[in-house]
Amino acid sequence: MDKRLSFDDFVAELSDGMTIGIAGWGPRRKPMALVRAILRSDLKDLTIVAYGGADVGMLLAAGKVKKLIFGFVSLDAIPLEPYFRKARQAGGLEVMELDEAHLQWGLKAAALRLPFLPTRVGFGTDLMTHNGFKTVTSPYDDGEVLVAMPALKLDAALIHVQRADHWGNVQALGPDTYYDEWFAKAATRTYVSAEEVVERMDFSHPDDARANIFERCFVHGVIEAKCGAHPSSLPPSYGWDMGALKAYTASAAEEGGWDKYMAEVIGADEAGYIDRVGGADKIAALPLPIF
Repeated sequence: MDKRLSFDDFVAELSDGMTIGIAGWGPRRKPMALVRAILRSDLKDLTIVAYGGADVGMLLAAGKVKKLIFGFVSLDAIPLEPYFRKARQAGGLEVMELDEAHLQWGLKAAALRLPFLPTRVGFGTDLMTHNGFKTVTSPYDDGEVLVAMPALKLDAALIHVQRADHWGNVQALGPDTYYDEWFAKAATRTYVSAEEVVERMDFSHPDDARANIFERCFVHGVIEAKCGAHPSSLPPSYGWDMGALKAYTASAAEEGGWDKYMAEVIGADEAGYIDRVGGADKIAALPLPIF
């Protein structure tokens, strides 16, 4: 089965009010080309689930988000994502703020098709009072009371990788795939953007078979998106674009800054975006951050 989609095909399969999980971690491995496709669309009233970075901030700035479920929203070197800050300070945004472990556990519960998973995380914190978490008592001799983290079931998950093939096999290189696997498995439909789309991965890149982080049965659509993680990083292919992230951050302090950024940087199509931020060769040369 050929799972290739265009950006327009991808957006057409989404609908208002969906719960969408965005994989990656802050400014790392984000499916930004897919996020930009949503920004250019009429989609609205979305629930976004993420370890957030500029993906979350941009969707908030564009008025696409009704509810945000998050572990954090940060650009790492810029600690608090600027448009997320503005949205929280303005009030009115429905949120479910989680410990990083809660979010992971909620995705795993959804992936396992369970209503919840027990954890010790959260006791003694305001996470218990603000999120309405319930507890369960162990049925075994220990009788321990545990937090019941509810499943975070996703209508769609968005993930960016180095390679994919027509069947939905993926290869995510580098050390930082984080919880991408659980986003894919927690979703009804998973959409993967890739730097390169080949006919068959086993023929083209057999030596990297270990980088197939989830089975193709979880992949509904594959979208080719060269430099599709920019301005976030995609190790080992390219680092984050801190110059672009600083310019984006500065726009949040300007009157009408988002509308200007949307028109002059995001623009009407993905090819134009890549040209406006300096081109594929410049992105490929971005140094990897060192932690």
